[in-house]
Amino acid sequence: MGHRLKDERVTRMSTQTILVVDDDPQIRDVLSMALERAGFEAVLARDGAEGLSQAKAINPSLAVLDIGLPEMDGLELCKAIRKDSDLPILFLTARDDEVDRILGLELGGDDYVTNPFSPRELVARVRAILKRSGGSVSDAAVLPEAALKIGRLTLMPDSHVCKVDDAHVTLTSTELTILSKLMSRPTQVFSRPALVDAIWGPGMVVSDRTLDSHLRNLRSKLADAGCTDAIETLHGVGLRMGPCLGS
Repeated sequence: MGHRLKDERVTRMSTQTILVVDDDPQIRDVLSMALERAGFEAVLARDGAEGLSQAKAINPSLAVLDIGLPEMDGLELCKAIRKDSDLPILFLTARDDEVDRILGLELGGDDYVTNPFSPRELVARVRAILKRSGGSVSDAAVLPEAALKIGRLTLMPDSHVCKVDDAHVTLTSTELTILSKLMSRPTQVFSRPALVDAIWGPGMVVSDRTLDSHLRNLRSKLADAGCTDAIETLHGVGLRMGPCLGS
């Protein structure tokens, strides 16, 4: 699905729209200024209900969701968005120990920033997620020559299509990037630091729990589709692709 802006204030095709949902007006202002200085168009919402309405109306490039929203919190909002969209999502959270719950199996968040946060770090995280997501491409634009295939698993990164046999598997942009990196070099064993650098970029601080959560989510989705041996862990060494034949 293509991205469109809420109104005609920005007409440049290169501008990407970021939806910010936070009930704190000061944080909304800080994020809006930081994002717009970085060349993005910021659209603001004060609560989960307004955020969901905006997400459906403007089809943003990415959403920044505060966890502690009134009425519909950020986790519920993420679930509602995920029902019919693979919109990249960055969470704002007050505590590191929420990370597993935020990026857990059911939610599909792409990354998080702990509050208080650096606006510069948040913008860097937004750019990293957008780089991983690579924009949206319709099914009609799928290029067969771009497909990666191992056993029963097929991945077309450019069109964001993942299938086990004929069953489609819905992945977040981060999950797709992890799988694409592993499948592109199926015999290589990636150390955890090397995998983090390949996905989030050198110098980006990412906790082990964040990587573990994405891997757990990815494995669960592939297993549900019938591929239980897609990713192998070599303890003390790293990760590599499995044969993708199991059921």
